[in-house]
Amino acid sequence: MSKEELTLQFTDLMAKFTSYLGKYMPDDVTKRLTELRAEQNTDIGKLIYDSMFTDLELAKKQNVPACQDTGVIQYFVQCGTNFPLINELQDCLREATIRATKEAPLRHNAVQIFDEKNTGNNTGVRIPWVDWEIVPNNDECIIYGYMAGGGCSLPGTAKVLMPVEGYEGIVRTIFDVITERGINACPPLLVGIGIGGSVEVAATLSKKALMRPIDSVNPNERGAEFERLIEEGLNKINIGPGGLTGVKSVMGVNVEQAARHPSCLAVGVSVGCWAHRRACIKVNADLTYEMISHKGVEL
Repeated sequence: MSKEELTLQFTDLMAKFTSYLGKYMPDDVTKRLTELRAEQNTDIGKLIYDSMFTDLELAKKQNVPACQDTGVIQYFVQCGTNFPLINELQDCLREATIRATKEAPLRHNAVQIFDEKNTGNNTGVRIPWVDWEIVPNNDECIIYGYMAGGGCSLPGTAKVLMPVEGYEGIVRTIFDVITERGINACPPLLVGIGIGGSVEVAATLSKKALMRPIDSVNPNERGAEFERLIEEGLNKINIGPGGLTGVKSVMGVNVEQAARHPSCLAVGVSVGCWAHRRACIKVNADLTYEMISHKGVEL
Protein backbone atom coordinates (compact mmCIF):
# COMPACT_ATOMS: atom_id res chain seq x y z
CA MET A 1 0.00 0.00 0.00
CA SER A 2 1.36 3.43 -0.93
CA LYS A 3 1.98 6.20 1.62
CA GLU A 4 -0.94 8.14 0.14
CA GLU A 5 -3.28 5.18 0.55
CA LEU A 6 -2.09 4.62 4.12
CA THR A 7 -2.68 8.29 4.92
CA LEU A 8 -6.23 8.20 3.59
CA GLN A 9 -6.99 4.99 5.47
CA PHE A 10 -5.58 6.33 8.73
CA THR A 11 -7.47 9.62 8.39
CA ASP A 12 -10.70 7.71 7.80
CA LEU A 13 -10.05 5.58 10.87
CA MET A 14 -9.38 8.60 13.07
CA ALA A 15 -12.48 10.42 11.79
CA LYS A 16 -14.59 7.41 12.82
CA PHE A 17 -12.72 7.21 16.13
CA THR A 18 -13.36 10.89 16.89
CA SER A 19 -17.04 10.60 16.02
CA TYR A 20 -17.38 7.49 18.16
CA LEU A 21 -15.78 8.89 21.30
CA GLY A 22 -18.44 11.60 21.52
CA LYS A 23 -21.28 9.08 21.50
CA TYR A 24 -20.17 6.20 23.70
CA MET A 25 -18.66 6.27 27.18
CA PRO A 26 -15.54 4.14 27.78
CA ASP A 27 -16.05 0.84 29.58
CA ASP A 28 -14.64 2.05 32.91
CA VAL A 29 -16.92 5.11 33.00
CA THR A 30 -20.05 3.06 32.25
CA LYS A 31 -19.08 0.60 34.99
CA ARG A 32 -18.49 3.33 37.59
CA LEU A 33 -21.69 5.20 36.74
CA THR A 34 -23.63 1.97 37.16
CA GLU A 35 -22.08 1.47 40.60
CA LEU A 36 -22.78 5.04 41.70
CA ARG A 37 -26.34 4.84 40.43
CA ALA A 38 -27.01 1.91 42.78
CA GLU A 39 -25.67 3.86 45.79
CA GLN A 40 -27.98 6.87 45.55
CA ASN A 41 -30.23 7.51 48.55
CA THR A 42 -32.34 10.48 47.41
CA ASP A 43 -35.15 10.54 44.89
CA ILE A 44 -33.56 13.36 42.90
CA GLY A 45 -30.19 11.61 42.92
CA LYS A 46 -31.78 8.48 41.49
CA LEU A 47 -33.67 10.57 38.94
CA ILE A 48 -30.49 12.29 37.74
CA TYR A 49 -28.73 8.96 37.20
CA ASP A 50 -31.79 7.59 35.39
CA SER A 51 -31.62 10.64 33.11
CA MET A 52 -27.91 10.00 32.45
CA PHE A 53 -28.53 6.43 31.34
CA THR A 54 -31.56 7.45 29.28
CA ASP A 55 -29.31 9.99 27.56
CA LEU A 56 -26.70 7.32 26.80
CA GLU A 57 -29.35 4.96 25.42
CA LEU A 58 -30.81 7.66 23.17
CA ALA A 59 -27.35 8.68 21.92
CA LYS A 60 -26.73 5.07 20.90
CA LYS A 61 -30.18 4.62 19.37
CA GLN A 62 -30.07 7.86 17.38
CA ASN A 63 -26.32 7.75 16.67
CA VAL A 64 -25.69 11.25 18.02
CA PRO A 65 -23.30 12.70 20.65
CA ALA A 66 -24.19 11.99 24.28
CA CYS A 67 -23.81 15.69 25.19
CA GLN A 68 -24.45 18.74 23.03
CA ASP A 69 -21.12 20.25 24.13
CA THR A 70 -18.70 18.01 22.26
CA GLY A 71 -15.84 20.13 23.51
CA VAL A 72 -12.51 21.16 22.10
CA ILE A 73 -10.87 18.12 20.51
CA GLN A 74 -7.65 16.94 22.13
CA TYR A 75 -5.40 14.03 21.23
CA PHE A 76 -2.73 12.56 23.48
CA VAL A 77 -0.37 10.57 21.28
CA GLN A 78 2.23 7.96 22.18
CA CYS A 79 3.87 7.34 18.81
CA GLY A 80 6.66 4.93 17.95
CA THR A 81 9.52 6.35 15.91
CA ASN A 82 8.96 3.59 13.34
CA PHE A 83 5.24 4.18 12.92
CA PRO A 84 4.87 4.65 9.14
CA LEU A 85 2.73 7.80 9.38
CA ILE A 86 4.56 9.66 12.13
CA ASN A 87 5.28 12.57 9.77
CA GLU A 88 1.70 12.75 8.52
CA LEU A 89 -0.04 12.10 11.83
CA GLN A 90 -0.76 15.66 12.93
CA ASP A 91 -2.26 16.63 9.55
CA CYS A 92 -4.32 13.43 9.60
CA LEU A 93 -5.76 14.27 13.02
CA ARG A 94 -6.66 17.75 11.87
CA GLU A 95 -8.47 16.43 8.80
CA ALA A 96 -10.14 13.74 10.91
CA THR A 97 -11.48 16.44 13.23
CA ILE A 98 -12.96 18.36 10.31
CA ARG A 99 -14.63 15.21 8.99
CA ALA A 100 -15.94 14.12 12.39
CA THR A 101 -17.39 17.58 12.96
CA LYS A 102 -19.58 17.12 9.89
CA GLU A 103 -20.25 13.40 10.14
CA ALA A 104 -20.93 12.92 13.88
CA PRO A 105 -21.97 15.79 13.94
CA LEU A 106 -19.99 17.76 16.53
CA ARG A 107 -20.81 21.25 17.80
CA HIS A 108 -18.47 23.98 16.53
CA ASN A 109 -16.29 24.89 19.53
CA ALA A 110 -13.04 26.35 18.16
CA VAL A 111 -12.99 30.13 18.69
CA GLN A 112 -9.85 31.90 17.50
CA ILE A 113 -8.12 33.99 20.15
CA PHE A 114 -8.03 37.78 19.40
CA ASP A 115 -10.22 37.34 16.30
CA GLU A 116 -13.02 35.92 18.50
CA LYS A 117 -14.51 34.05 15.56
CA ASN A 118 -15.67 30.45 15.52
CA THR A 119 -13.95 28.54 12.72
CA GLY A 120 -16.98 26.30 12.19
CA ASN A 121 -15.03 23.04 11.90
CA ASN A 122 -13.40 22.51 15.34
CA THR A 123 -9.93 23.38 14.07
CA GLY A 124 -7.90 26.52 14.66
CA VAL A 125 -4.54 27.69 15.89
CA ARG A 126 -3.02 24.62 17.65
CA ILE A 127 -6.45 22.97 17.70
CA PRO A 128 -7.10 20.08 17.72
CA TRP A 129 -4.54 20.01 20.50
CA VAL A 130 -1.97 17.25 19.99
CA ASP A 131 0.25 16.22 22.89
CA TRP A 132 3.20 14.06 21.75
CA GLU A 133 5.17 11.32 23.47
CA ILE A 134 7.77 9.69 21.21
CA VAL A 135 8.51 6.00 21.83
CA PRO A 136 11.91 4.87 20.45
CA ASN A 137 12.25 1.63 18.47
CA ASN A 138 8.51 1.04 18.24
CA ASP A 139 6.12 0.95 15.28
CA GLU A 140 2.79 1.33 17.12
CA CYS A 141 0.77 4.45 17.83
CA ILE A 142 -1.51 4.77 20.85
CA ILE A 143 -3.92 7.69 20.67
CA TYR A 144 -6.19 9.01 23.40
CA GLY A 145 -9.00 11.19 22.12
CA TYR A 146 -10.73 13.58 24.50
CA MET A 147 -13.54 16.10 24.20
CA ALA A 148 -12.88 18.90 26.70
CA GLY A 149 -16.25 20.52 27.24
CA GLY A 150 -16.81 23.97 28.65
CA GLY A 151 -18.28 22.79 31.93
CA CYS A 152 -15.48 20.40 32.78
CA SER A 153 -12.82 22.90 31.66
CA LEU A 154 -14.10 25.72 33.89
CA PRO A 155 -12.77 24.26 37.18
CA GLY A 156 -9.30 23.68 35.72
CA THR A 157 -6.46 25.38 37.54
CA ALA A 158 -2.73 25.19 38.12
CA LYS A 159 -0.53 27.06 40.56
CA VAL A 160 2.93 26.99 42.11
CA LEU A 161 3.12 26.71 45.87
CA MET A 162 5.93 27.48 48.25
CA PRO A 163 7.40 24.15 49.37
CA VAL A 164 6.58 25.02 52.97
CA GLU A 165 2.90 24.72 52.05
CA GLY A 166 3.58 21.05 51.40
CA TYR A 167 0.99 18.45 50.52
CA GLU A 168 -1.48 20.23 52.76
CA GLY A 169 -1.35 23.11 50.27
CA ILE A 170 -1.98 20.71 47.41
CA VAL A 171 -4.99 19.22 49.20
CA ARG A 172 -6.35 22.69 49.98
CA THR A 173 -6.05 23.68 46.31
CA ILE A 174 -7.88 20.56 45.14
CA PHE A 175 -10.75 20.99 47.59
CA ASP A 176 -11.05 24.72 46.85
CA VAL A 177 -11.40 23.98 43.13
CA ILE A 178 -14.00 21.23 43.52
CA THR A 179 -16.10 23.04 46.14
CA GLU A 180 -16.05 26.37 44.28
CA ARG A 181 -16.50 25.20 40.69
CA GLY A 182 -16.98 21.46 40.62
CA ILE A 183 -20.73 21.80 40.29
CA ASN A 184 -20.19 23.51 36.90
CA ALA A 185 -18.63 20.32 35.53
CA CYS A 186 -21.70 18.06 35.87
CA PRO A 187 -20.81 15.66 38.71
CA PRO A 188 -19.91 12.93 39.40
CA LEU A 189 -16.45 14.01 38.29
CA LEU A 190 -13.25 12.29 37.32
CA VAL A 191 -10.56 14.40 38.99
CA GLY A 192 -7.11 14.59 37.41
CA ILE A 193 -4.28 15.96 39.54
CA GLY A 194 -0.77 16.83 38.39
CA ILE A 195 2.07 17.45 40.84
CA GLY A 196 5.50 18.73 39.78
CA GLY A 197 7.81 21.69 39.96
CA SER A 198 6.37 24.16 37.45
CA VAL A 199 2.93 25.28 36.46
CA GLU A 200 2.91 23.93 32.89
CA VAL A 201 4.11 20.49 34.00
CA ALA A 202 1.44 20.23 36.69
CA ALA A 203 -1.30 21.41 34.32
CA THR A 204 -0.33 18.98 31.56
CA LEU A 205 -0.07 16.05 33.96
CA SER A 206 -3.48 16.82 35.44
CA LYS A 207 -5.06 16.49 32.00
CA LYS A 208 -3.10 13.33 31.20
CA ALA A 209 -4.36 11.88 34.48
CA LEU A 210 -7.86 12.02 32.99
CA MET A 211 -6.74 9.61 30.27
CA ARG A 212 -6.12 6.86 32.83
CA PRO A 213 -8.87 4.34 33.57
CA ILE A 214 -10.90 5.08 36.69
CA ASP A 215 -9.87 1.86 38.41
CA SER A 216 -6.13 2.40 37.83
CA VAL A 217 -3.81 3.44 40.65
CA ASN A 218 -0.66 5.51 40.94
CA PRO A 219 2.45 3.29 40.71
CA ASN A 220 3.94 4.93 43.80
CA GLU A 221 2.51 3.43 47.01
CA ARG A 222 2.20 6.83 48.66
CA GLY A 223 0.73 8.26 45.48
CA ALA A 224 -1.92 5.54 45.42
CA GLU A 225 -2.78 6.28 49.05
CA PHE A 226 -2.99 10.00 48.23
CA GLU A 227 -5.49 9.21 45.44
CA ARG A 228 -7.58 7.10 47.81
CA LEU A 229 -7.66 9.75 50.54
CA ILE A 230 -8.55 12.60 48.17
CA GLU A 231 -11.36 10.53 46.61
CA GLU A 232 -12.66 9.62 50.05
CA GLY A 233 -12.60 13.25 51.17
CA LEU A 234 -14.26 14.64 48.04
CA ASN A 235 -17.01 12.04 48.25
CA LYS A 236 -17.77 13.09 51.82
CA ILE A 237 -18.77 16.49 50.46
CA ASN A 238 -21.72 14.72 48.82
CA ILE A 239 -22.18 17.20 45.99
CA GLY A 240 -24.24 14.48 44.37
CA PRO A 241 -25.09 13.90 40.72
CA GLY A 242 -25.46 17.18 38.89
CA GLY A 243 -24.80 18.96 42.20
CA LEU A 244 -28.43 18.32 43.15
CA THR A 245 -27.92 16.25 46.33
CA GLY A 246 -27.30 12.55 46.66
CA VAL A 247 -24.22 10.65 47.71
CA LYS A 248 -20.72 10.90 46.23
CA SER A 249 -19.07 13.69 44.25
CA VAL A 250 -16.51 11.93 42.08
CA MET A 251 -16.07 8.83 39.94
CA GLY A 252 -12.41 8.67 40.83
CA VAL A 253 -9.18 10.57 41.45
CA ASN A 254 -6.05 10.05 39.31
CA VAL A 255 -2.69 11.61 40.16
CA GLU A 256 0.31 11.97 37.84
CA GLN A 257 3.63 13.35 39.06
CA ALA A 258 7.03 14.62 37.92
CA ALA A 259 10.14 15.33 39.99
CA ARG A 260 10.32 18.96 41.11
CA HIS A 261 12.84 21.69 41.86
CA PRO A 262 13.63 21.96 45.61
CA SER A 263 12.14 25.44 45.82
CA CYS A 264 8.88 24.85 43.92
CA LEU A 265 5.81 22.66 44.41
CA ALA A 266 3.22 22.94 41.65
CA VAL A 267 -0.26 21.44 41.48
CA GLY A 268 -2.69 21.26 38.58
CA VAL A 269 -6.33 20.17 38.66
CA SER A 270 -8.45 19.08 35.69
CA VAL A 271 -11.86 17.44 35.81
CA GLY A 272 -13.98 15.31 33.53
CA CYS A 273 -17.77 15.42 33.72
CA TRP A 274 -20.01 12.37 34.16
CA ALA A 275 -20.13 12.08 30.35
CA HIS A 276 -16.37 11.60 30.20
CA ARG A 277 -15.75 11.49 26.43
CA ARG A 278 -12.40 9.71 26.40
CA ALA A 279 -11.32 6.92 24.07
CA CYS A 280 -8.07 5.08 23.46
CA ILE A 281 -7.01 3.25 20.32
CA LYS A 282 -3.82 1.35 19.49
CA VAL A 283 -2.91 1.44 15.80
CA ASN A 284 -0.34 -0.98 14.43
CA ALA A 285 2.09 -0.32 11.58
CA ASP A 286 -0.25 -2.06 9.10
CA LEU A 287 -3.14 0.10 10.43
CA THR A 288 -4.92 -2.79 12.12
CA TYR A 289 -6.15 -1.50 15.44
CA GLU A 290 -7.60 -2.26 18.86
CA MET A 291 -9.99 -0.08 20.82
CA ILE A 292 -8.48 -0.23 24.30
CA SER A 293 -11.12 1.88 26.06
CA HIS A 294 -14.11 0.21 24.40
CA LYS A 295 -13.34 -3.51 24.27
CA GLY A 296 -14.41 -5.34 21.13
CA VAL A 297 -15.55 -2.25 19.22
CA GLU A 298 -14.87 -2.08 15.48
CA LEU A 299 -15.05 1.31 13.81
